Amino acid sequence: MIRIVEARNRAEVEALLKPSVIRDRPTEKQAAAIVNRVRAEGEAALKEYTRRLDGWGGPLEVPRRQIEAGARKAPAKVRAALKAAAAAIRDVANAQRPKEWRLRVAPGVSVEQRVIPLERVGCYVPGGRYPLPSTVLMTAIPARVAGVPEVIACCPSVDPVVLAAAVEAGVDRVFRIGGAQAVAAMAYGTRTVPRVSKIVGPGNRWVSAAKALVAADCPIDFYAGPTEILIVADRGPAAWIAADLIAQAEHDPDARAVFITSRLALAREVAEEVARQMPATGPAATSLWHHGGIIVTTTMDDAVALANEAASEHLVVDTEARAGRMRNAGAIFVGPWTAQVAGDYAIGSNHTLPTAGVAHVRGGLHAADFVKLVSVQRVSKAGLTAIGPIITTLARAEGLEGHARSIEVRTGAAARPARSTRPARRAARQAESR
Repeated sequence: MIRIVEARNRAEVEALLKPSVIRDRPTEKQAAAIVNRVRAEGEAALKEYTRRLDGWGGPLEVPRRQIEAGARKAPAKVRAALKAAAAAIRDVANAQRPKEWRLRVAPGVSVEQRVIPLERVGCYVPGGRYPLPSTVLMTAIPARVAGVPEVIACCPSVDPVVLAAAVEAGVDRVFRIGGAQAVAAMAYGTRTVPRVSKIVGPGNRWVSAAKALVAADCPIDFYAGPTEILIVADRGPAAWIAADLIAQAEHDPDARAVFITSRLALAREVAEEVARQMPATGPAATSLWHHGGIIVTTTMDDAVALANEAASEHLVVDTEARAGRMRNAGAIFVGPWTAQVAGDYAIGSNHTLPTAGVAHVRGGLHAADFVKLVSVQRVSKAGLTAIGPIITTLARAEGLEGHARSIEVRTGAAARPARSTRPARRAARQAESR
């Protein structure tokens, strides 16, 4: 059900840990065609694709009264859980907000940092096998906390629990559209869907391809490939580790779930538990067969090195000491009780995380993704006089004479043009001729 490989088998190890960047040319071509048509034709193309691909021919926007009425249809227990999860996400997002500050760099010279929210954010919410209200919370709440004045959401299936999450998260408008056409509509705007400043949220291959296509015109959070989990541990319980691998694998047949340990006996126990716990239906078995595995290393130091090399979306580590040595991961979960699934819903940290090796350079979605950090500079006459020589020296070192003169014309240090010597030479020649 899940294979065990030794770390010295580099080919198999690399196959297990290689970032899953799925470049499906036919999908990319189709996504490009959809994006280009919606960009060129707007509402007409958007409605056609929504009717043909999503099977929905009604209004694109869900009226506010329908959002609120639909939200009330969600089970009371689910609404209570959404409220509790939202509170934790808000607390974390509030702690993440960049701070404004003003610094005196030198006498008469200061720099201020302003934190300016984006004007409008679009949240993509997948609507595949199951409704994903947690995605609404994870994308919309940090935007709201950051101060974004308008947040919209696009989802091809507006289940009551999704609408309940939208109300709880403070989403302003909900559109019943999905796929590449929804991404294009948010990126370029149509008669009904407003153009947004940024698009966030996961999706299928068409959505990911469309986000990559529009990124030059409308910023996105990051390219989202298949979900990933990497567990690094030399102790059990084996049943818990197996359960975590299966939990992640049930997302998608392309999901990647890998366990790394230095203990062969534990590896075998986990493999047995995976076989015992495997559900009879769903994509978990396919995912683990094709993309899952257990790597047995010589030492746990080797396991840590492999984990840093992999830069997985979710990284589960058994001890604080090892967690401190991890540099590359979308999110890190420490200790056996910190189930990765808890991070999907209730811990408060964001579950919108980088995949496909992007964790080498950034972490998950956070409040700072929804603001601009703008520097405001102020210099007095005395301040410019003090730093002027630094500026002019460096400007001339770069061959930019105009830059230097821009400072010197203010400080009075500009060199006066040399006076012509022609009249003096002419007078001297006249005197000699006499």
